[in-house]
Amino acid sequence: MYLDAAKKQEIFGKHGKSNSDTGSAESQIALFSYRIARLTEHMKLNRKDYSTERALTMLVGKRRSLLTYLYNRDINRYRNIIKELGLRK
Repeated sequence: MYLDAAKKQEIFGKHGKSNSDTGSAESQIALFSYRIARLTEHMKLNRKDYSTERALTMLVGKRRSLLTYLYNRDINRYRNIIKELGLRK
C-alpha cells in the first residue's frame, strides 16, 4: 500500500499539532496534497484510468473546500499551510 500508518503519522506530525492530530484542517490538507501528488504521477502513466481521474478530481475539490474554510477562519494559518506545501494561490 502506498500510504501506510507510519507515513500518515509523519504527515500529521509535520503539519498538525501532533502525530495523532488527524482532524485539523492543516493536517487534512497536507494528507490530501500527498495523495494528489501520488495520483497525478499515476495519471501521467495511465491516461485512460478514468476512475482514478475522478478520484483525483474529488480530492482536489475536498482540498479546495478545506483551503476556503481555512481562509475564511484564520488567514494566517491559511498562508502558512500554502507556504509549507508550496501550493499556488
